[in-house]
Amino acid sequence: MQISAEDRARRIKIILFDVDGVLTDGSIWMVPVSGASPSASEDSHNISSARMVEAKGFSAHDGTAISLARIAGMKCGVITKRISDTVALRARDLKLEFVYMGQAYKMRAVREILDKEGATLEEIAYVGDDVIDLPVMRECGLAIAVANAREQVKAAAHFVTENRGGDGAGRDAIEFILKSKGQLEESIERYIDESNPLPAGMDIGKGGF
Repeated sequence: MQISAEDRARRIKIILFDVDGVLTDGSIWMVPVSGASPSASEDSHNISSARMVEAKGFSAHDGTAISLARIAGMKCGVITKRISDTVALRARDLKLEFVYMGQAYKMRAVREILDKEGATLEEIAYVGDDVIDLPVMRECGLAIAVANAREQVKAAAHFVTENRGGDGAGRDAIEFILKSKGQLEESIERYIDESNPLPAGMDIGKGGF
């Protein structure tokens, strides 16, 4: 018997995200932050004097969603192929339980998380957008594709978000899981209730400060 996406969502204890194209719109901005630019008389390929920083844009709605998931007792994390200080800072801001960068084969990170948490694949949700995400999506309990995902990824998904990566797709994924569990409204009310405050700084972004 085929299991519905809602039934799969009810089992989820851990939500994992790709980053580029999922928590961002996929744009990667390389910004020179120090050193002088080569002059016209210099080799245009010689940029060793400038340090490049990778910049990304994240959705505040997704950040709130991660807090809602945590209120409901779930843990969240990212698994990404790239290595980025920007991702590390955002993960610190959101106090993500799992942060794996430089992961060309993402199931390795998933297996490590399963060992650490004593969880099963059925309790893992994964949100992806490109073919590198397929091995995890084919194995995990709930595979979610964002609206801008490649067609092969959408075909492997149990649920496709309404919004695109970087524009609330992460929020869509978490709200779908919470709604399936019957915990969405309760989590929202706890989030906004000043008499029952969140743990200090749960989702207060501090960036590089």
